[in-house]
Amino acid sequence: RLQFDDPINIQFTSGTTGHPKGATLSHHNILNNGYFVAEAIKLVPGDRVCIPVPLYHCFGMVMGNLGCLTHGATMVYPSEAFEPLAVLEAVAEEKCSALYGVPTMFIAALDHPRFAEFDLASLRTGIMAGSPCPIEVMKRVIGTMNMAEVTIAYGMTETSPVSFQSGTDDPIDRRVSTVGRIQPHLEVKVVDTEGRILPRGQTGELCTRGYSVMLGYWGDEARTAEAIDKAGWMHTGDIAVIDDEGFCNIVGRIKDMVIRGGENIYPREIEEFLYT
Repeated sequence: RLQFDDPINIQFTSGTTGHPKGATLSHHNILNNGYFVAEAIKLVPGDRVCIPVPLYHCFGMVMGNLGCLTHGATMVYPSEAFEPLAVLEAVAEEKCSALYGVPTMFIAALDHPRFAEFDLASLRTGIMAGSPCPIEVMKRVIGTMNMAEVTIAYGMTETSPVSFQSGTDDPIDRRVSTVGRIQPHLEVKVVDTEGRILPRGQTGELCTRGYSVMLGYWGDEARTAEAIDKAGWMHTGDIAVIDDEGFCNIVGRIKDMVIRGGENIYPREIEEFLYT
């Protein structure tokens, strides 16, 4: 009796203020998003995906579980909660071809004192997402974890979650410095503070529209109306710039921007400088 537009999942996401908001997602939202994320990393039957990211999060539930289910790939869960050693052991023992994680997970695995003991030659691809990925970390993942086809994904719980993802064959410099290009069947725009579309190369708020946008915040019409406008655009609150080739760079959050001496300063820029 279920229809594809019916709600299937209420995913709680912490707001910057007040109580967590219940992003209500449909079968249509999450099954399609998981499918297209797996397509982007060229997942095939027989692939084995190591999933150390939590299942109460879209990363594990949608990109991990549903992406594997739609492609006939094996799901490997290294441990109940994240343990870098368990991840290294699982990849080596199960001959995983893909590994998912947020940047801090990859850093923890790379910096583990026993890292060199494990044979990670089976790895080919994977996804790093969840927060901005430092360029130096991406280079280490490609170089020392054999993940030559690793991709970066960007999105938010309210968009099921992924809107942008890099391709496995994108040039290395584009893969490490951007979140890739828009996912199939989605629209995005970058707007100024008045909501007007900005030209390519200009920085503004990223908005997205399409099959991935949530049904709304559970039982909260007011907050839903603040996030999704009348034309169906989800206002992400992220500050982005999209270049002429369609590659997107997330430079910060609207609420995190620091204005000093008349200059707009984004935490991402400071973090990348500190990594040097």
